[in-house]
Amino acid sequence: MAARAMTSRSAALSDASPVPFWLDAPGRPTPEPALVGDARCDLLVVGGGYSGLWTALLAKERDPGRDVLLLEGREVGWAASGRNGGFCAASLTHGTANGLSRWPAEMRLLEELGARNLDAIESAVHRYGMDCAFERSGEISVATQPHHVTGLRDLYEEMDAAGLAAGCELLDEDAVRAHVDSPTFLGGLWDRDGVALVDPARLAWGLKAACLSLGVRVHEGTPATSLARHGARMEVRTLRGGTVRCAQVALGTNVFPSLVRRTRPLTVPVYDYALMTEPLDAAQLAAIGWHDRQGLGDSANQFHYFRLSSDNRILWGGYDAIYPYGGKMRAALDQRPETFDRLADHFFACFPQLEGVRFTHAWGGAIDTCSRFSAFFGTAHGGRVAYAAGYTGLGVGATRFGADVMLDLLGGEETERTSLEMVRTKPLPFPPEPFAWAGIALTKWSLGRADERGGRRNLWLRAMDRMGMGFDS
Repeated sequence: MAARAMTSRSAALSDASPVPFWLDAPGRPTPEPALVGDARCDLLVVGGGYSGLWTALLAKERDPGRDVLLLEGREVGWAASGRNGGFCAASLTHGTANGLSRWPAEMRLLEELGARNLDAIESAVHRYGMDCAFERSGEISVATQPHHVTGLRDLYEEMDAAGLAAGCELLDEDAVRAHVDSPTFLGGLWDRDGVALVDPARLAWGLKAACLSLGVRVHEGTPATSLARHGARMEVRTLRGGTVRCAQVALGTNVFPSLVRRTRPLTVPVYDYALMTEPLDAAQLAAIGWHDRQGLGDSANQFHYFRLSSDNRILWGGYDAIYPYGGKMRAALDQRPETFDRLADHFFACFPQLEGVRFTHAWGGAIDTCSRFSAFFGTAHGGRVAYAAGYTGLGVGATRFGADVMLDLLGGEETERTSLEMVRTKPLPFPPEPFAWAGIALTKWSLGRADERGGRRNLWLRAMDRMGMGFDS
């Protein structure tokens, strides 16, 4: 049996391309020219992922006369923004459970702000004609172990007591399998409206086109290397030897080393991996159901996320979260065959009906995580520089909120966003090496043990809980 499973897995992965599926598209836009020489602007945005793109777009919407320049080191959307699962969630807190544990007094407002933010993303997609397969299909958190069923019920009751359960529905085994049929599903919690699915690369490219249409100057292939004051202005140097002088800077670099060096210990890079199947035919779709095209995620500590694409492929990702020693990122880590094998095994265990389906793409990439799992914000250089980072995998939607926060901070405005405790406080930093690697390795081992032992958390995890620290992807 094991040999047959290995043969099946090997055949399924044998032709998989190492390129992220979303970026392997004929409609990929031509990069904008690199910045040659020096430049001046009112607002410089560093980073061409969602965080930087939303900041540039919203800055021009707030003040069309503002001169906005965006620098991207490679190509817009090439990193985490173009290779994620495409789950665009309303949650600003990495899920309701994490938010309730950290900011219970603010959760009603945080949920309201998150819902407004998701509505605004949908509105922008339609207003600018972004062709990004935006579907407001919701998400089901599925239980695959008996203790997950209990955990989802407890979460629903906690949400209900806090007035946060509107639009959510508990599903028993029969109900969840009526939506998507897997023999591993024992129950679920369906968030009907709080998650949209998108083609993530096309969303990034659509944001770039919208920025250009409003007059944002975009320069790709132009890494920013340093940040310093220059009189009353800021000065950012680029790898090409140019200098940008500006009144204000917004940093949307996320997993890449921040130009505000003191914030670097607040995040670490985590490599996440995904597979994409070939398109399913009508019989294969009928075998698994999935009538309403919701996003799905299981409830384990080492969890999977999975969804249908617009052409009925299944994206299957997650589980392994790989931290490289010293936080050193390199392209070789985008491919990890042992993780792809493990993901393929898990896929066919979840959907044995799909035996024989092949994977066309297998890829990975780095995201940033922080010890509280959700974004943090701040300013530097006397309020001339703003930053946001630490989205921990839920940045597809939350980066737009973070862009608004950065613009509020740069404007010196007191808003309902800047008054949030979540915005005013920072996560605990990760320790220096070798303690970071050892602590993360122990945490990952402990999380795996908890999954195997009915969710029981050991002394290490309980100590991390009390300190408000964790590790997630």
